[in-house]
Amino acid sequence: METLKRIFKVESAFQLVVVFVVFAVTGSLSVVVSGPVLTVMQIDALPSLVYWPARVLMTFIAYQILLICVGTLFGQFAYFWRLEKRMLSRFGFRFD
Repeated sequence: METLKRIFKVESAFQLVVVFVVFAVTGSLSVVVSGPVLTVMQIDALPSLVYWPARVLMTFIAYQILLICVGTLFGQFAYFWRLEKRMLSRFGFRFD
């Protein structure tokens, strides 16, 4: 348990459980949300070679947004904002 707390940089076992729940909810919710968004954008009618890359991209974008929202609902905004900044900096986004 101490190793997991050190890896995820949390202070308590309770916070570790909350972080895991937020990751689980966010991952599932991003997959659920991305389908209807693509339907509204009428991308679901396009060929599979266009649809699936668009679905993966939409899932990634939805995940980034939902991670902050769900993390905030669970009272962990600061933790997930720090994680989000680190994740997006790998894609070239800078937050000062």
